[in-house]
Amino acid sequence: MKTRTFALAAALIFSASAAVAQDGVFPDSRVVPGDALAMKSSFAPVVRTAAPAVVNVSARGVQRVQDPFWSMFGQGPRAQQVGSVGSGVIVRDTGVVVTNYHVINGMQQIKVVLNDRREFEARVVLADERSDIAVLQLEGVNERLPTLSIDDREEQQIGDLVLAIGNPFGVGQTVTNGIISALNRTDTGISDSGSFIQTDAAINPGNSGGALVDMDGDLIGINTAIFSRSGSSSGVGFAVPAAAVRRVVDSAVGGATAVVRPWLGVKGEAVSADVARSLGLDRPQGLVVTEVYAGGPGDRAGLQTGDVITAIDGAEVNDQGGLNYRVGTHEPDETVRVSVLRDGRAQTLDARVQSLPGNAELENATLIQSGGLSGAQVLGLNPALADSLGGDPFASGVIVGRVAGNSYASRGVGLRAGDIIMAVNERPVSSPQQLVNLPRGSQLLVERRGQRGVLVVR
Repeated sequence: MKTRTFALAAALIFSASAAVAQDGVFPDSRVVPGDALAMKSSFAPVVRTAAPAVVNVSARGVQRVQDPFWSMFGQGPRAQQVGSVGSGVIVRDTGVVVTNYHVINGMQQIKVVLNDRREFEARVVLADERSDIAVLQLEGVNERLPTLSIDDREEQQIGDLVLAIGNPFGVGQTVTNGIISALNRTDTGISDSGSFIQTDAAINPGNSGGALVDMDGDLIGINTAIFSRSGSSSGVGFAVPAAAVRRVVDSAVGGATAVVRPWLGVKGEAVSADVARSLGLDRPQGLVVTEVYAGGPGDRAGLQTGDVITAIDGAEVNDQGGLNYRVGTHEPDETVRVSVLRDGRAQTLDARVQSLPGNAELENATLIQSGGLSGAQVLGLNPALADSLGGDPFASGVIVGRVAGNSYASRGVGLRAGDIIMAVNERPVSSPQQLVNLPRGSQLLVERRGQRGVLVVR
């Protein structure tokens, strides 16, 4: 972590007896406050450094909403004004701001208010739903703005002090403090490729997109979600780590319109206690490889089914989400070090990760014009397309891109956009041509939002 020198009375004093290096950098050892003087120290020096770069984000838009009352009279969706309030962080002095994707999603007008009350209109440069990060560019910036440095070295430890800065409930900039409660949280339901920092610093609605700051005044995460039964802070908040934030920012500043995430081309399951015992492991750890994509990066590196992946670049991996996150922080064609247990022996493999193969463009869909699925636009699945739709890159079949509302595929069969047709009459489907001229009585094995069922052409 980059360390800054603050005033002598800063809240960075963890012990009255702790030695301070000549340049003002605190020693690496971490200790609890040793006396009353240390307990009375203040976070003010950190706040003075970080707060000017944290902004309020308000957005407005128009969405089409179906009103149940008017639908009884045959009225379609009606236009409705919607709004969103959140926070953001200036990460480039030219006015580049990071916030959450869900703060600006579907909005047409975005206004950013700085800590000193100056206001700027903003436009979206890149919005990445997978990481819940969006990058904005302020309009009309004529001077250098205050920024926060992105610290993506991941040197944080559980128990480290942190500050959350944002705009809770729209009341204005607010600072709360806490500790890092956990690292590498993947089983949160927030994302299938996210690894989050958990903190007990109070995070409430409106804090989304705000800064999680360490005691050096550096940005270590973007606050994005809370677990709460009331909707308010219950001491369980999550932040997108700085490594993922930097990945999106670099893509946006580099002119990209989307974040291209590489993959390793392996799929696995978390090691349970039973599996750990069967493999002779002293504890449940790692990811058991269940599938290796033929010709993919993992296959070329020598990974095999049955291998246990324990770490990527030295960072522990215990589930598929953690693997996806670690690989996704790299650029395509970079090399990652994969730590593996094979037949009880530890070894390290070098894998050159790459972009997912295939075409993710929905414009290449085939419109079925005859038979039981007429009116459906379908595409043959490939890893890139499946991943872009939030699905499994290893999935096979044909995906439904769009269904005309009055078509037979919609009314007679019940197909919906996003459905994956895996088989027809128990025969695997891999090409749209297999769905042309389907007769009545044909049975479709369909996967919808992770659930499988059978639809019948009537």
